[in-house]
Amino acid sequence: MLTLSDIDFDATASLLARYALVLHRVADGETIPGSYWGECEAGLIGSDVYARGDTPVHSLLHEAAHLIVLPPERRAQVHTDATDSIEEEDAVCVLQALLGDAIPGVGRERVLADMDGWGYTFRLGSAKAYFEQDADSAWAWLAERGLADSRTRRLTLPV
Repeated sequence: MLTLSDIDFDATASLLARYALVLHRVADGETIPGSYWGECEAGLIGSDVYARGDTPVHSLLHEAAHLIVLPPERRAQVHTDATDSIEEEDAVCVLQALLGDAIPGVGRERVLADMDGWGYTFRLGSAKAYFEQDADSAWAWLAERGLADSRTRRLTLPV
């Protein structure tokens, strides 16, 4: 499982900053603020994403993606749980893999593999199969919001 300590923190923080998010590194052994799952899983409060060195990258990207898809007024109200709907959750699962492509040394393939390793479940049996064959509505959802290009299957980064 790829963790925050395995990747470039500054590059990851810069990526999240493009979406007006702030990545906070929590000291080893400390409780992660706003963590829904507890343990080493990422947390979120407002526009802030919290992670420790042992936080899985897929967790950090999943929680950040929840904030990315929200309008600023809704973002400000988030503490720990950001899920609004099944459609949003599906889109977030695609978006987290796309965000992996934007971080050196990560990539969508690793994010998708780690999602499977963590225990995400999809009806086609894997995160990769969902991403490639079963996520048309999620791709459309992201495209409607200007977050991804459903034709090229690429992230659309904010300017």
